[in-house]
Amino acid sequence: MKRNLYKYLAGNEYPGRGICIGLSPDGQKAMVAYFIMGRSANSRNRVFSAIEGGIQTLAADPEKMEDPHLIIYNPVLTIGDTTIVTNGDQTDTIYNFLKAGCWPGYDFEAALATRTFEDDGPNWTPRISGVVSMKKGGYKLSILKSNDGNGDSVLRQTFDYPQPVAGEGHFLSTYKSNGNPLPSFAGEPIRVPVDESDPNEWAGKLWEALNEENKVSLFVRAIDLASGDYEDVILNKYTAVPGKKKKK
Repeated sequence: MKRNLYKYLAGNEYPGRGICIGLSPDGQKAMVAYFIMGRSANSRNRVFSAIEGGIQTLAADPEKMEDPHLIIYNPVLTIGDTTIVTNGDQTDTIYNFLKAGCWPGYDFEAALATRTFEDDGPNWTPRISGVVSMKKGGYKLSILKSNDGNGDSVLRQTFDYPQPVAGEGHFLSTYKSNGNPLPSFAGEPIRVPVDESDPNEWAGKLWEALNEENKVSLFVRAIDLASGDYEDVILNKYTAVPGKKKKK
């Protein structure tokens, strides 16, 4: 059963960070979305900034950045005909493994087998990741999470969607909801309708659905499967402070 993603997000105060990948209603585009939320001042002090083939997170105000650990990374990178999207520096791990893909075993799953959840106990925030073929539209999603809050035990789950359906996608987030400690996402990725092929329209609907107090940044990519060309949209709640460096 599919769940309305907008309603799901609107009714969830804090899903944390989230990834949605699917196909446009006409099946001609792969649609990718990634958002970050924050409860602390440090987590909220971020913006998405475009880089070649993807985005990076930056401090909105570098002088207010308390700890870049787990905060600053490349959420989206592109290599060949693959878009990589994750909630941490495992983006670079996956990129490097795919770059060495001429060697047997250097793939998405192998890259993530070298990683675990984040070291922020007692939350033990899951690492969520996705890859999508920019030619065929097939995609994979992964979550690395603690075993029911046990910081000594990791669960690695990968979900493969090689033949996705037009107008449909799957959503995965770090948390089920708000809480202390934060409860990790549980179960399979949520099957959701994808009702837009225009990245600006989809971004607008997703942004509106996210909790106003906790939302920080949103990225959407629409990939033309016939050409491999893509269009990116970035929405930031906070504005980067230009020309400032963190005081030593």
